[in-house]
Amino acid sequence: MIRKQKKAGQVITTQDFHQERFSAGQKVGVINLGCARNLVDSQEILGRLKKNGHRIVDMAQADVAIVNTCSFVADAKKESIDTIIELLELKQQGKLKKVIVAGCLAQRYGKELAAELKGIDAIIGTPSFSKNQTADQVYLTPQHFAYVKICESCYNRCSFCAIPGIKGKFSSRTIESVIEEITRLDKAGVKEINLIGQDITAYGMDLYREKSLARLLREIVKVAKNIQWVRLLYAFPAHVTPELIDVMATEPKICKYIDMPLQHISDSLLLSMNRNITTTQTKLLIDTLRQRMPTASLRTTFIVGMPGETQADFAQLRDYVRQTRFEKMGVFVYSREENTPAFDMPNQVSEIIKKKRMNILMKDQQSISRDVQQSLVGQTLKVLIDEQQESEENIYIGRSEYDAPDVDGVVYIHTKRVLKIGDFINVRITNALEYDLEGEEK
Repeated sequence: MIRKQKKAGQVITTQDFHQERFSAGQKVGVINLGCARNLVDSQEILGRLKKNGHRIVDMAQADVAIVNTCSFVADAKKESIDTIIELLELKQQGKLKKVIVAGCLAQRYGKELAAELKGIDAIIGTPSFSKNQTADQVYLTPQHFAYVKICESCYNRCSFCAIPGIKGKFSSRTIESVIEEITRLDKAGVKEINLIGQDITAYGMDLYREKSLARLLREIVKVAKNIQWVRLLYAFPAHVTPELIDVMATEPKICKYIDMPLQHISDSLLLSMNRNITTTQTKLLIDTLRQRMPTASLRTTFIVGMPGETQADFAQLRDYVRQTRFEKMGVFVYSREENTPAFDMPNQVSEIIKKKRMNILMKDQQSISRDVQQSLVGQTLKVLIDEQQESEENIYIGRSEYDAPDVDGVVYIHTKRVLKIGDFINVRITNALEYDLEGEEK
């Protein structure tokens, strides 16, 4: 599969990898780890392989396994390494011929992986990012929704984050290339587009010298015929503009949903994190979003245990969470990442305290989530049908515009008729679970 002059486990570029001469008709499978951004990278890797004549199959039928890794935090690194080891064991058993390691872990620790995990056939890092071209992809999502990556890396450089060091300089796709891809997906019958990137609210800063996400959204809406939902994922709060809020509030096809990690609320922590936003500015932004879109679902994440986080800082964060009542919220414990400014900061917080603070916040959020869910009982929501429940003929699973694929809750729909995957229906909510809802077709 790999040319003879390439040694097993050698670190090569993604471009070199695709130029390698595979034997005809190799059966290739992929395991994707990490976020939806990684999923798009996996789709592009498979797209290029398919274009070169290889067969894309489920992992159970694969001769060649590609694992697209993540290294954002310690747990993600462990999952990636464990997966590589499992694949290498399958190779030793003769169930795989080749194991290829791609993605962030490979980009960041390629030489170490090659030295310590014998049997890896190629380490290819992250795919190159094109500003102007629409990449060929083998879509790994259901036919009715898709992820579209509009930018790569992050315009900001948070002190705790390794992503800019892995991904390089922030880069946006041209509006023309994004519209080309969305037009193609629209013609294929896709109903929901999820716009993704590490920092989509900085979109266009490199190409157009201004924040251009609102402009892009207006162009997307013009070509969206079948597409009824456009969802924004991973917004950086300091880059949200009044124009963007206005487009979200007034355009029906833009989901009233925004995934916007705030990370903290204490001014001292926001400063040490290099978030480029203050406590007052953060509160004003959330208040503005709530005023302009009263029914919107706001998803955020916070980091606890950042170096220097005092009990007073944590108490301030906890008060803010209980007062603001985010519809959806996650909490990460600070992960000490090499080659980041925070790695060498004084006053590192113990793992015990980090986990205790995380558990306290998540317990608070469970109560908030129950109240949010209960408030939806009796309402009628527009729901996109994702699948039929295997064990029940008359129960389908879908999502409202307030739920992103894979990360949020679902709606269980009871109906007497046969529904079609990818259809929109109106559902009257009859019961609220901790994170999911139940309802009847109206």
